[in-house]
Amino acid sequence: MMRDQSASASGAEAYDAFEEGSRLLATDNPHAAAVALERAREIEPEKGSIREALGRAYFGSGRFPAARSEFAHAVELDPVNDYAHFGLGLSLMRVGDRTGARRHLKLAVAMRPLEEYRKALALVAEPA
Repeated sequence: MMRDQSASASGAEAYDAFEEGSRLLATDNPHAAAVALERAREIEPEKGSIREALGRAYFGSGRFPAARSEFAHAVELDPVNDYAHFGLGLSLMRVGDRTGARRHLKLAVAMRPLEEYRKALALVAEPA
């Protein structure tokens, strides 16, 4: 019984940290968001939503290799997460991997053909 209460408390703590990080991201404070989201990741490392949000925070902070790692983990956990593919593609583009960026941006566009995704894909398109 004690174990269930502990898991429940940890889940609530992870949720609170995720909510705090999401709020900080929404108010354009990616550095502080990363701190809160890192706490959430420590508690719930296999939650794709936490990994995606942490990737967004790292990307917004200019920490592109860290963003790439978090988005890659989010894609691993949820292969049909179009935003995680988009974030991974942008992160790969920022670290100079145009081929990898193109692959993930194509997937994002195929899953959800948003203008934002298409514009990013155009930036890494193969020369004609």
